[in-house]
Amino acid sequence: MTEEELEQSELIKQRIEKIEEIKKQGLNPYPVRFFPDSFSKNLIDSFDSILLEQASLAEKDPEAKLLHKLAGRVNSKRVMGKASFANIKDKQGNIQLYGSEKELGETYSLFKTMDIGDIIGIEGFLFKTKTGEISIHVLKFTPLAKCIRPLPVAKEKDGVVYDAFSDKEQRYRMRYVDLVVNDSVRETFITRSKIIQEVRNFLVKENFLEVETPMLHPIAGGAAAKPFITHHNTLDMQLYLRIAPELYLKRLIVGGLDRVFEVNRNFRNEGISIKHNPEFTMLELYMAYGDMETMLKLTENLITHVAISIGKGLKFLYGENQIDLTPPWNRKTYVEIIKEYSGIDFSKIKTLDEAKSEAKKIHVKADDKVSIWKVADEVFSEKVEPNLIQPIFITDFPKELSPLAKSREDNPSYVERFEPYIVGREIGNAFSELNDPFDQKERFEEQVKSREAGDDEAFMMDHDYIRALEYGMPPTGGLGIGIDRLVMLLTNSPSIRDTILFPQLRNES
Repeated sequence: MTEEELEQSELIKQRIEKIEEIKKQGLNPYPVRFFPDSFSKNLIDSFDSILLEQASLAEKDPEAKLLHKLAGRVNSKRVMGKASFANIKDKQGNIQLYGSEKELGETYSLFKTMDIGDIIGIEGFLFKTKTGEISIHVLKFTPLAKCIRPLPVAKEKDGVVYDAFSDKEQRYRMRYVDLVVNDSVRETFITRSKIIQEVRNFLVKENFLEVETPMLHPIAGGAAAKPFITHHNTLDMQLYLRIAPELYLKRLIVGGLDRVFEVNRNFRNEGISIKHNPEFTMLELYMAYGDMETMLKLTENLITHVAISIGKGLKFLYGENQIDLTPPWNRKTYVEIIKEYSGIDFSKIKTLDEAKSEAKKIHVKADDKVSIWKVADEVFSEKVEPNLIQPIFITDFPKELSPLAKSREDNPSYVERFEPYIVGREIGNAFSELNDPFDQKERFEEQVKSREAGDDEAFMMDHDYIRALEYGMPPTGGLGIGIDRLVMLLTNSPSIRDTILFPQLRNES
């Protein structure tokens, strides 16, 4: 056991002994209930008006006090014999406490031996110290929950202050502690919640209906991805955790729900990186009588609405880059942007070998790719995507890479599809939805061939979805936005793990 571990063990032992001291005083160290009626920031902001109310009360009864009940975690303390100061943090911020043996009696011994991290409840009145700090004079003190394990603290080395959790993985693994000790982390997740709420607010105002569709799918569809596989015992059938809700949401369009959206989880059995987590949150929406252009405008309006509504604005720093979300965003086609950054014009390449050869010249490994456009997509990922810092729509994807999108009328080899990119990351995907059941069936059949050739991310055949299209789906626009990546952008977070409360990690052992 290291010296640090021995020290931790001794501190834990001492704190457990303090629980016994609480019991000796006839108190429950983990009481059933405590109901605060006030919060730190509200009291501090209302200090002058509270004092006036207190003065009015004192005119009738000089002994009367205007009392407030607060609860929170102890984050500092100063013991001064028969009187002590402490600070507690609640959901709004921090406030100083003053407690003395005179008012607290027997519980003063517990008050002055509180540990950093303890959750306590207090009742007292507001006053201002000689140094001008607004504080609570504590008349009643109630231990609510002992912090048995010492909280990590920020460390300073060579003039640099390091995060309380220098080990990032431990921060993600013990998010409950991370939220306690790092205010910025807590703010990120509060902002995340606001972002999702503003997404909902915007779409409801646009007459979209929020719906829920299945998480367990008999066929993994709606995206090119590897699924998680499970088994339903009663039905004795293989099921997949959904990789996308798309095909179910479009069934609702067939059914006459003409504007629908869902904010929920998708699951993809793929790699983990700063941009990918196996479980992630997506917004998907579908609009009858919309198309790619409708979705493009909706994307601009939605993201700018969210940025403004949470107070971020349209111009802000992400890392070292000044981002400008001001519409209209730039747009370029898939083929022309690849040519711009790689020098390869894939519209003129005729064979797979030629595509691989061109990719090799620019040091892109594509030997395992099974088609020209799969090679192109690898080139796009490596040579183009990292350069797309300012908001841009990449449009007109090849038909092969877009099995659910409607072909362009002027060039059926390409489809009416776009992806928005910001800070080198795709944050969404949208297109004019394919509603021709015959064309859709042919594309599924091509995907099945690709799957049989070794592409395990290719689509499966979904006969029921074809049947749904045969009942008639109106011209429709669809859009998906990665919520976690949008949160990354609007909270200046470098990793997707910083925007997910409990990201996927290896077993601790």
